[in-house]
Amino acid sequence: MAAGNTRRTRVALALVLLGLSSCVARTPATVSLRMKGNMPDASVTIDDQYIGALAYVAAHGVALPPGTHRITVEKAGYFTWDRLVEARNGAQPIHLQVQLTPVPD
Repeated sequence: MAAGNTRRTRVALALVLLGLSSCVARTPATVSLRMKGNMPDASVTIDDQYIGALAYVAAHGVALPPGTHRITVEKAGYFTWDRLVEARNGAQPIHLQVQLTPVPD
C-alpha cells in the first residue's frame, strides 16, 4: 500500500509542477538597439511610438522584439532620418549612426 501512495504522490507532484511551469512568465527574446547621432535632442520613434530624445536612447538603448521595425529620428529644421531594421533572434546588437542634415533655407 505504501508503494501505491508513493506513486500517487509522485504523479500529483508532477502534475502540480507541470501546472506551475505553464504559469511562469516567459521573457520574449529581444535584440539590443544602440544609437548615436549629431543631434542629441532629436526625437526618436520606433514603429510610430515615441521613445525619447536621441541622447536618452543613446544612453539606455532599446530592446526590440524580433521582426522588422521602422526607426525615425526627427528635429525641426532637419530632414527626417528613417530606417527599417530587422531584429532577429540571437542576433548581435544593432548599431545605428544618425546624422541629421539641415533643411536648406
